[in-house]
Parts: sequence; C-alpha cells; structure tokens
Amino acid sequence: MDHAMPRLKRAYGQLAGIMNMIESDRDCSDVLTQLAAVSKAIDRAAFSIISSGLEQCFINPESTEQDRARLEKLFHAFA
Repeated sequence: MDHAMPRLKRAYGQLAGIMNMIESDRDCSDVLTQLAAVSKAIDRAAFSIISSGLEQCFINPESTEQDRARLEKLFHAFA
C-alpha cells in the first residue's frame, strides 16, 4: 500500500487547501474544481490498492474464490 501514500498525502494537502478556500469565501467553482481533483486522487489511490490486491490474488495459488469475491466487491465500491 506504500505506493498509494503519495497520492493520499497530496489529496490530504488539497483537502486542507479546500477548507481554507471555503473559510476565505472563495468562488464556488474554484472550490468544486479542487474537490473534483481530491476525489480523483483518492479514487486513483483506491484503485492502486485494489490492483495490488488483484495482483497478489493471481500470484498466490492459495487464494480462494472468497478472496476474489471480496476484491471484486471492493472494486465495485469504487467503480
């Protein structure tokens, strides 16, 4: 999951910036643009984590159908 940390840290910083924008009464469209960027960063981090899980599932011959079903459920939560 370490590979997702840079994206999550960036999203964390962007979110703090958004909160400052709101407190400063910045234009709504600017705030929404930044919210979309944070949302995309979080989605990409989530898909990165899920893809690692899928990779491990295929590499690990002991993975079960239940493991695959769990990953599929997580994938659909973000799709």
